[in-house]
Amino acid sequence: MIELRFHGRGGQGAVIASKILACAIFKEGRFVQSFPKFGVERRGAPVEAFLRVDEDRIYLRNNIYRPDHLIVLDPTLIDAVDVTAGLKDGGTILINSDSAPEHYTKLERFRVVCVDASSIAVEYHLGSRQSPIVNTAILGAAARALGIVNIDHVVEAILEEVPFKGESNARAARDAFEQTRMN
Repeated sequence: MIELRFHGRGGQGAVIASKILACAIFKEGRFVQSFPKFGVERRGAPVEAFLRVDEDRIYLRNNIYRPDHLIVLDPTLIDAVDVTAGLKDGGTILINSDSAPEHYTKLERFRVVCVDASSIAVEYHLGSRQSPIVNTAILGAAARALGIVNIDHVVEAILEEVPFKGESNARAARDAFEQTRMN
């Protein structure tokens, strides 16, 4: 079983990203489970979403406390929230950031991967320049960085699940796939 935790802020689309990634992986014939955890329900508040992936049916119904990988939609959360809590040693942290993975020295015991999903979202007019909606771009990076799903299935799931600007979101995912920086 592979377990992922998404960290974002209200309005960035972390919960929808988890759902879309679950749909993409389901298309590949695996079992998935996606669910959110809300704190204060307001725009900009920290939000977590979870995703389980397995070859067999998933019967667990609890939060994910020991994720294999993290996806961080807002890099300011790294200093505001203990995003690495419970992350397995050697786990991957995919960060929406214009910095290189080497910038995150305090995360060196993990595999850090970065993509500037905010710039990609702005380029495709997803959200505003001040509040870009980065969820579909970060999924393209997840396809490359985590290797748990094919980018074509991510794009297919985006086109099915995103009600507005489907083509722009799909292109953002493909660009992020290509622009992902790994150390």
